[in-house]
Amino acid sequence: MASFAPKELDPTLERSFRGHKGPVNAVSFNPNMKQLASGGDDRVVMVWNFKPQLRAYRYVGHTGSVTDVDFSPRGDLVASASVDSTVRLWEPNVRGKCHTLRLHQLPVRSVSFSMDGSTIMSASDDKSCKVWSLRSQRFTYALSGHIHWVRSAHFSPDTRMAVTGSDDKTVKIWDTNTHRCIHTFYEHTRPVTCTKFHPFGTVVATAGEDQTIKVWDIRNYKLLQNYNAHNSVINDVSFHPSGDFLLSVSTDGSIKVWDIREGHQVYTIHGHKKSTNGVCFSDDGKYFSTCGGDDLVMTWKTNFDKILVFHYVLTPLSIGVTNTKRMGKTSTSRERKVVERKFRETKTIRRKPAKHTHSRLESK
Repeated sequence: MASFAPKELDPTLERSFRGHKGPVNAVSFNPNMKQLASGGDDRVVMVWNFKPQLRAYRYVGHTGSVTDVDFSPRGDLVASASVDSTVRLWEPNVRGKCHTLRLHQLPVRSVSFSMDGSTIMSASDDKSCKVWSLRSQRFTYALSGHIHWVRSAHFSPDTRMAVTGSDDKTVKIWDTNTHRCIHTFYEHTRPVTCTKFHPFGTVVATAGEDQTIKVWDIRNYKLLQNYNAHNSVINDVSFHPSGDFLLSVSTDGSIKVWDIREGHQVYTIHGHKKSTNGVCFSDDGKYFSTCGGDDLVMTWKTNFDKILVFHYVLTPLSIGVTNTKRMGKTSTSRERKVVERKFRETKTIRRKPAKHTHSRLESK
């Protein structure tokens, strides 16, 4: 069925970045929106500068594929994880000063900062998650309980909890004060590849090799939404800062946009020619970035978040939280209904040429 979604709400490709010499596995925006980090199978961490006159920074040091990257909340560090069993911290400038953390004995699959920037969590094939304090420069504790490789680990927004996903097909919720698992979800039928907290901290999204996305309420441990999302392994998910939308990417090459408020798919985007491996929203939600097996990093203008302008009254969300933002006060009830009706059907978008292609590199 054809979509009636207005073109002004369609995501558009803004820029593509070419510089990796192999599949790219992860991307992360600098909160200051001046840079974008990526890591790939070429063992390289790239930091792309959005100003056209600035060259990209190319950081070499890992001896194995880079599996994940994450910018710190202040934007002064980039963390990278690798199959060489290390986590590295890079200063995102021309010098690229690096500090190496040797916390694991086997490949590291995930790395992420806490929202306050004080700690780092990593997940590894050694079946554990390790937490490192940046303030004391010391290892602080481990989360152990999975019986297979841990693919993903992330803090809640208030850092009081953590969520992990594993090849043992489980998702675990942890209390970061006691370092104990407080609940385990067993509903996935294949390894869990990605886990993310909702920006409000009461919900988590998980996905994996069973090609499904599951959205859980961690207050009562109930499954809120279940999507048969892709035709192959789901490699990553990312929540929009508003919490109303979720992006997912897959080995099937597609990028999908989900309206979590209404509980349905909105867009299917075909951008990468091969597997799409990583995705993230910018902190302001106006952009998102993807990376893939075609060696490319792409930056997209979100656009579809403009629908939020029409939700200006207190509206209970389907995920059990309430949006209290008052926006778009000049729109009428009729205008809101028209846009929401047009927005409700799924639309397929195929990549058009980017406005800019940035390929200049500066070796480090």
